[in-house]
Amino acid sequence: MHSNVFEWCNDFYESDYYEHSPEQDPQGPARGSSCVLRGGSWRSFTRNARSAYRGEFGAGRSNLFGFRLVRELD
Repeated sequence: MHSNVFEWCNDFYESDYYEHSPEQDPQGPARGSSCVLRGGSWRSFTRNARSAYRGEFGAGRSNLFGFRLVRELD
């Protein structure tokens, strides 16, 4: 999903996680110091403005990322 901001994900960031993660539905590392950012923002380089891009972000505020709310129905 593309937008004008990075998507701030719940997963912790680990640079080599996908080298040793399960192939189906990887949940991300159990702990870490920064979270995953996906997609791109209005200030991204073209190579980063794609849904497969994974970056990291520690803590703080920025106008370059946001998050999506998900509602699960029973």
